[in-house]
Amino acid sequence: MWKTAWRARRAVVASLRKAHTASDDELKAARTWLARFTAETIPRSICAASFSRSSGPGGQNVNKVNSKATIKVPMSSLLPLVPKILHSSIRSSRYYAANSQALVIQADDSRKQSQNLNACFDKLTNMIAAAGRDAVPGETSPEQKQKVEKLQKAANEARIRMKKVHSNKKSSRKGRSDE
Repeated sequence: MWKTAWRARRAVVASLRKAHTASDDELKAARTWLARFTAETIPRSICAASFSRSSGPGGQNVNKVNSKATIKVPMSSLLPLVPKILHSSIRSSRYYAANSQALVIQADDSRKQSQNLNACFDKLTNMIAAAGRDAVPGETSPEQKQKVEKLQKAANEARIRMKKVHSNKKSSRKGRSDE
């Protein structure tokens, strides 16, 4: 049982540390930005689009038509547009290519270039929104804060109680003489 409690306490401490890495003003600004975030927030002009032949079944269409869309978004252009708290989440994205310092997103779902290009931009939008959900915690209600304080106080009292029991056990052994 104590292992479970220890793991839970360690998880709470880790999440609190993560939440405290950004100031309250930064978190508030990030929440506001995420609430207003749409597909048009990131301009398409910062992306370099290219088209190539798709892979897989499809016959002549696959072999002759460049329908697969690839967009390359340089981090130097993207990061100034998003809150700083999202930067590490974006860099840890599966689309991040470290050697080119860019996000590389591909789509070959459709037979049409335009639909594949739109799918790439949808993936970019969804990735940024997911990074926001991961990096920016929700606002804590006053009731939740009180509940957390109460739980922390109870955990501290239990810890002190266990220390006293352990101390009393040790001190009772010192008083005994084993002759």
